[in-house]
Amino acid sequence: MVTPRRRLAMNLRYLFALLRRFRTTVLMAVLLFGCMPLLYRWRYVGPDGHGVSLGKALRHVYFLLYGQPSLDVDDSLLMFLDMVIPPVGIAVLVDGVVRFAYLFFARHRQDKEWFEVIAETFKGHVVVCGAGRVGYRVVVQLRSLGMDVVVVEKREEAAFVAVLRDEQVPLLIDDIRSHQCLPRTNVKTAAAIVCATDDDLANLNIALDARKMNPDIRVVIRLFDDDLVAKVRDTFKAEALSSSSLAAPAMALAALDPRIVHSFRIGTHLMVVSVFEAREGLPGLTISEVRDRFGGLALSMRRGGKGAELLHPSGDTRIEVGDAVTLQAEYHDYKQLRAFTQEVDAPVYAHHAGS
Repeated sequence: MVTPRRRLAMNLRYLFALLRRFRTTVLMAVLLFGCMPLLYRWRYVGPDGHGVSLGKALRHVYFLLYGQPSLDVDDSLLMFLDMVIPPVGIAVLVDGVVRFAYLFFARHRQDKEWFEVIAETFKGHVVVCGAGRVGYRVVVQLRSLGMDVVVVEKREEAAFVAVLRDEQVPLLIDDIRSHQCLPRTNVKTAAAIVCATDDDLANLNIALDARKMNPDIRVVIRLFDDDLVAKVRDTFKAEALSSSSLAAPAMALAALDPRIVHSFRIGTHLMVVSVFEAREGLPGLTISEVRDRFGGLALSMRRGGKGAELLHPSGDTRIEVGDAVTLQAEYHDYKQLRAFTQEVDAPVYAHHAGS
């Protein structure tokens, strides 16, 4: 969810980026409508020997753009300006003003030039390649952490293109392997790039091109071929992940015990996270006693299983009947703790809060 303050900051950054891109147009506008009227007011002398007001001089310059001068000049410099201003003004100024207005007021169209201007305002952002299910989830996660994200997708009909546009995420529809695609994302100042398309070869090409343009960029590659994961990780110094390697451990542990909500490895140790409802054994113990006896680290607690969740409860907090405690432990210690709470047998199904 983008807050009004953040949206205002984004709009101001976008305006400044437009002004930088159209600085020639801005300078021409200042010269034409700021300096030229002053010059006409200084040099012009009418048939009656009087000069001209600044307002009439400005009106004369304005109508010159349409080839309709409002003053009859007899000064050689002013006559030269009368001939130069119309073609120069139309060729440079009018075209620039129209494009500036289009890009500023028609941002919902999200064309390539608009995307380029938006990307220029970002620094330390994340480039996500692919607007499928994985790419969309990555975008949602990154934006929830306050990161600026731009997305590149090859197909207009991709699953989450419309959703990303509705959420006003900068989205570029382009061939990701095109030489002009990555430069449009301002990859040179990006902090990371996530290659999440469904094509392993395309993901590798994107990663190589990104590293060539920005040697310090962090690269995350989604691969379907498990054999490539380790090779890519070691060779390209990139974080390579396969769907099967991520899903397999979770599915295996879910088959053993659906109460496990998360797992990861530290060296040879399998660490698991699970929610314990205090019924038997745990009530009366303190958080530090659970840690010392079973190696269970309390991540959070909800009194009575309801209400606000208390993160990292202090060691002297005493567990009461009905409390929901999220514990992290090594898998062997986890099984001992389940035995202590008389919950050895895993249920057929376990509801995970927030899932």
